[in-house]
Amino acid sequence: MRKTSQAIAVAIIGLGFAAGPAGAATLRAYLDADIRSTDPGVNRDGNTDGVVLHMVEGLVGYDAKGLVKPLLAESVAVSPDGLTYTFKLRSGVKFHNGETLSAEDVVWSFNRYLNPKTGWRCLTDFNGEIGLKIESVTAVDPLTVAIRINEPSSLFLANIARSDCGMTAITHRSSLKPDGSWDKPIGTGPFKLAEWRQREFVSMTRFDQYANLGGKPDGYVGSKRPLVDEVRFLVISDPATAKAAFARGDIDIMTKLSYSEANELKANPNVAISVQPGLSSTTFILQTRDKLLSNVKLRQAIAAAINQEELVGSVTYDLTTPNNSVVPVSSPFHGDVQKKGFQHDPARVKKLLQEAGYKGETLKIITNKRNQANFDTAIVLQSMLQSAGIKAEVEVLEWGVQTDRWQSGNYQIMAFSYSSRMDPALNYEAIVGPKDAQPRKVWEDKAAIDALAEVTNETRSAERQKLFDQLHTAMIEQVPLIPLFSTITAGANRKSVKGFSSNVFSAPLLWEVEKN
Repeated sequence: MRKTSQAIAVAIIGLGFAAGPAGAATLRAYLDADIRSTDPGVNRDGNTDGVVLHMVEGLVGYDAKGLVKPLLAESVAVSPDGLTYTFKLRSGVKFHNGETLSAEDVVWSFNRYLNPKTGWRCLTDFNGEIGLKIESVTAVDPLTVAIRINEPSSLFLANIARSDCGMTAITHRSSLKPDGSWDKPIGTGPFKLAEWRQREFVSMTRFDQYANLGGKPDGYVGSKRPLVDEVRFLVISDPATAKAAFARGDIDIMTKLSYSEANELKANPNVAISVQPGLSSTTFILQTRDKLLSNVKLRQAIAAAINQEELVGSVTYDLTTPNNSVVPVSSPFHGDVQKKGFQHDPARVKKLLQEAGYKGETLKIITNKRNQANFDTAIVLQSMLQSAGIKAEVEVLEWGVQTDRWQSGNYQIMAFSYSSRMDPALNYEAIVGPKDAQPRKVWEDKAAIDALAEVTNETRSAERQKLFDQLHTAMIEQVPLIPLFSTITAGANRKSVKGFSSNVFSAPLLWEVEKN
């Protein structure tokens, strides 16, 4: 009996469940795959963003409703011509190494992001390659920074606040090694990096000098007090192992639950379930440069072969309904036009296949098992396509491999979920653009690119609605992708945890969370 107990204890420690220092409160959250780096917005994915943004912060951030508000900046002023943004920094903000935040740190951080050698995910959004360009970042005085851009943009602040851009976080120079390569994030966030044991866990400890904004918790802004001594993200690739660890109390918080898991956990009296409609889309993306899928008739046939209600209902356990727009259902821009989607029409499928000259070629659907909804939608799609006379097979990849394939555009059809974006223009930005410059882009139609540029610079709501309507109508016709539904975020916590809830960001926010 004693040997068995020792073996179990060793196994638990090996998975990163070992207790922290005596008397310390350690909050353990589940990750279904390891992070890719600790460098904000560099070599990232959704898991990476969710972890790193506990340690770093940007000039502005998103509140719980998706509105941009000051974060490290105390205030933001925009010049009459819309080209110069002046940020007044909060005084007394400390980095994890004890140094005080200054305007020079902001200049250094932005210059690093804009250096192509850094590999920043959002470089092409700010270097003029696709329009907007940051022309200069200047320290006006120790607490004032001026950023000049080349053209007015209603989304400049929204873009620098994006999680996939690492919130354009301001880090200290000591984040780099002497040779200039990345070491670790020396940021201003409520937690600081303690240890990253790759494929096992990421440990962060409370930053006692955190300069809290105060007020109420409000997304990435507002009060962000670190209320536990340690946050430990545990990497467990096998869902069954993770569920077992959660059931016995070795994990405190589960995020990004599959819809079936959320249903199952409702019956556990020691668990609280939290469900929140998200701002991202679960989709099928189609490679329009593929030899077969470059034919719009074949893409239209694929869309018409899908019974949307049946697919979405079966995948989400009827938690939500179809949304064939990349504009989230919660957005004020989701209107009557966005409610018009793809129609299931077997007779039209047959006609379109004939017009496309389809000769029974097999289409490959790429998916993964990290995101159960991606896997489930791929399996249902395969069945529906085959029933409609379109041969299809499913290829299951490890998530990191699938991400690389998406980045390079190396796929035919991919079951893919996008990260949350706060403005519908940013949702379109994720998919619209020239593939030569950005292979991850899905839709490179010139009219769509022009409409996106226009809506990005437009501030009038009525005019923006017209442009979003135009984009949606064209997308339904051209079928560069098939949005299925606005992704639902489901999470669970042990009832010993207080203050946790799911959110529109589809990411764990573990400040203001306590553990008894």
